[in-house]
Amino acid sequence: MTDIQSLQPTHSMQYGGRRLAFFWRQRGNQIANGRRKARIHVHPNGLVEVETPADTTLAEAKQALLKRAQWVSRHLRDIEARRAEILERDYVSGETVFYLGRRYALKIKQSDEPQPVKLLRGKLCISLATPNQKTVKAALHTWYNHRAKLVFSRRLEAVSERLPWIKQTPALTIRTMKTQWGSCSPSGRVALNPHLIKTPTRCIDYVIIHELCHLKEHNHGPKFYQLLTRAMPDWEKVKMTLDGMSELYLNA
Repeated sequence: MTDIQSLQPTHSMQYGGRRLAFFWRQRGNQIANGRRKARIHVHPNGLVEVETPADTTLAEAKQALLKRAQWVSRHLRDIEARRAEILERDYVSGETVFYLGRRYALKIKQSDEPQPVKLLRGKLCISLATPNQKTVKAALHTWYNHRAKLVFSRRLEAVSERLPWIKQTPALTIRTMKTQWGSCSPSGRVALNPHLIKTPTRCIDYVIIHELCHLKEHNHGPKFYQLLTRAMPDWEKVKMTLDGMSELYLNA
């Protein structure tokens, strides 16, 4: 997926009372439905990306952004509102955490058990000899990583079996990333963010399919999106769900 961790806005333009800062990327000239297109994307961290054909001028890129400025501004306001609602967790009973798209209330108790984290009757129960913010957080993250390895392996195998260009299930790495849900190395190894285990299974499949499409189409040109659409016709809706909840999923 697009690596936005090191990207910063390169240009800006005024839209009403808001200054829209954006990263401008130029790609090779592509024809889609008989016309050249610009792509506008608002990343979960608030970065606005404008992608245009190689011979586009900055003025044309700004004009493309202006046409979608109302949509972009709405997404930026949503991101700002979610950030304002997010508080640092205390990791105490009653707080809620996500797992596979569902919210579970934490139930913390003092007890020395061999399996400290369990899902029981709609609650995520954490039993520790010395429960405090640090130990509960560590136990929860260990559990998330363990579940991620199991669930991601199953989903990667299931998705790989139905994509004709994948001849064998790629190797999997679990790696925490600040601004990416997944990546794919030139050798075909798929890396997935353990925070993805908090999202619905459909979102997990979308990230895996996106990365596996890069094994056939290495950039984000029209052929890549055609391939992605064949593999997951509703990917845009799924991606919107994932982007809309990213701030909450990553806050744990």
